[in-house]
Amino acid sequence: MQSRWTVAGATFALWALVAASAVYWGMKFSTPSSTGLGAPVVRAPVAVDPVAVARLLGASPTVAAAAPVASLSSRFALVGVVADRSHQGAALIAIDGRPAKPFRVGAAVEEGLVLQSVDARRAVLSASGGGPAVLTLELPALRK
Repeated sequence: MQSRWTVAGATFALWALVAASAVYWGMKFSTPSSTGLGAPVVRAPVAVDPVAVARLLGASPTVAAAAPVASLSSRFALVGVVADRSHQGAALIAIDGRPAKPFRVGAAVEEGLVLQSVDARRAVLSASGGGPAVLTLELPALRK
């Protein structure tokens, strides 16, 4: 008879633990959490630093000249190129010694100049998108 009471008591204690666990977890999930586990995290967009991008693509810092530059080709420096086989892509161009900025094919680089096409190591500027080339910019030679 004592064996029967031992089994019944152990069974009662086990079910009491199961019930207590169910109540605990039910209350835990039913109350709103102060940590916001399910809330999405919104982050502000990161500002792109053109100087850091230019440095990443291999440009060296330049100082703007005090005197105005006469030649059109000396005002522009090609810092980097991303191109595909159809001459589409973007070029990283520095104007008048300022930090380089990215320009897509067809975008106005400066008033009266449009990035016409890009190749693996050069960018072609024209007065209009389909017009004749006004200026061809080449990347500096690779160092060995």
